[in-house]
Amino acid sequence: MWKQIISSYFTFTKKERTGTIVLLVLILLCTVLPFLYPFFITTEPADGAAFKKEIESLKIKQPDSTNRFTKSNFDENNYQNYYQPAEKNYRNKSFKGELFYFDPNTATAAVWQRLGVREKTIATIQNYLSKGGHFYKPEDIGKIWGLHPDETERLVPYIQIAQKENNHPQKNYETKTFDKPKYTTSLVDVNSADTTAFIALPGIGSKLAQRIITFRDKLGGFYKVEQVGEAFGLADSVFQKIKARLVLNNASVKQININTA
Repeated sequence: MWKQIISSYFTFTKKERTGTIVLLVLILLCTVLPFLYPFFITTEPADGAAFKKEIESLKIKQPDSTNRFTKSNFDENNYQNYYQPAEKNYRNKSFKGELFYFDPNTATAAVWQRLGVREKTIATIQNYLSKGGHFYKPEDIGKIWGLHPDETERLVPYIQIAQKENNHPQKNYETKTFDKPKYTTSLVDVNSADTTAFIALPGIGSKLAQRIITFRDKLGGFYKVEQVGEAFGLADSVFQKIKARLVLNNASVKQININTA
């Protein structure tokens, strides 16, 4: 029996033996092939000198003759060399104008021209003042569009701003004292109150108010306030909340003949 089991698992046909041998050969080739690769394919060593030359050529910045904003003496450590403003944007540092004390809130266009301010900037200042603008301190002129910081620094020491007159008369406001209204809680007579009076109490709705009145009519009237708390559906917490507002002005009750009732 054991021989049959062993022979059934370890006995191979000719095709199975051939396939097994081929599979083993392929596995062996795949294992050895990486070690044989350098013998069949040779790689040329990389020329590092050529690569270094290319890097050095990239570091050399050649000025572009077509770019009017590039300087010929380029400094790679100074990033401002990437941009050079056009000649028309340069302003002459020597200011043409007089220096005298003035009030920017009342100065006319002629005064600004004497100070050496450009026409466009004067138009901006006049437009600002015409729309209700006002200079409260000398440094405020630095907020005007078109007035450069060096111009502001030049004009600020000569600015004298007059105090703005208050043309509005001062109003005397009377202080009124308001008395806080005092609310008095209304009391409810349990024997004469209707459903509206009971509904005004906290926690009492229309159905509960009707139950209290029905219970009162069946009793013939309440002889003490505590009887209201015995009405069906009235929670004791609600009764304790409204108890202080319940009074009994008329304690007479309707008597019932127990023989005929």
